Amino acid sequence: MQLGMVGLGRMGANMAERLRLGGHEVIGYDRNPDVSDVSTLSELVEKLSSPRVAWVMVPSGDATEATIAELSTLLQSGDLIVDGGNSNFRDSMRRGADLAKKGLHFVDSGTSGGIWGLENGYCLMVGGSDDAVRLVESVLKTLAPTDGYAHVGPVGAGHFTKMVHNGIEYAMLQSYAEGFEILKSSDFDLDMHQISALWNHGSVVRSWLLELAESAFGKDAELSEIKPYVEDSGEGRWTVFEAINESVPAPTIAASLFARFASRQDDSFAMKVIAALRNEFGGHAVRRD
Repeated sequence: MQLGMVGLGRMGANMAERLRLGGHEVIGYDRNPDVSDVSTLSELVEKLSSPRVAWVMVPSGDATEATIAELSTLLQSGDLIVDGGNSNFRDSMRRGADLAKKGLHFVDSGTSGGIWGLENGYCLMVGGSDDAVRLVESVLKTLAPTDGYAHVGPVGAGHFTKMVHNGIEYAMLQSYAEGFEILKSSDFDLDMHQISALWNHGSVVRSWLLELAESAFGKDAELSEIKPYVEDSGEGRWTVFEAINESVPAPTIAASLFARFASRQDDSFAMKVIAALRNEFGGHAVRRD
């Protein structure tokens, strides 16, 4: 099918490429004219056939708000906007309700896969009406690996599910980081690359994150090129806020969030591990000057 991809950064560009390889027609728009197929959102909409589908992959917050607001003035009743970024689910619920008043469909797609998504596919957690999801389902199936896409509920449910997913990710990263720091600080001269590789064979803690740790330690056993600064992108905070709202105990996720704050103060090997892993799966590392 045909769609417009708005935002051609690391994720958007790779998603557009995966869709093209899957036989879809993708018209891309980005503020960077060097990577954009069109010069304006208006031109993008003009090139799309009805019912038009615009997939938004821009930073959450003001950028997403402004982009969706502009698209809502350009699209017509029956057209669809997909927000595939990391928006707050409450914002998605509000946007969906506002767009429905204009006759526009809205789908919120929590998207996981990072820089590896082009090759491996993206895990898609999708919220929206049945009609809206059916309209874009062929695209979802192309972007996702086998069994990697699910319609999880109404508008907002996709981004809510992705929010909790990222909260869990925070805790998993922190657990690995603390374990490797204990190993590193011991009296034994342990090989982090050897151990991470070992644990990926038959161990109950084996995982893709541990495979990425193996990769990171294989490149730099001391992680000397990684600055131990770990940003929090929002979803971890939101998960903790919702746990409080729901009176659900989430001490591990909360502690992992606070640990990221600590990374901005001290030189910590644990924080280097998290920074290295985030760089492996998403290209997020802050490197030393």
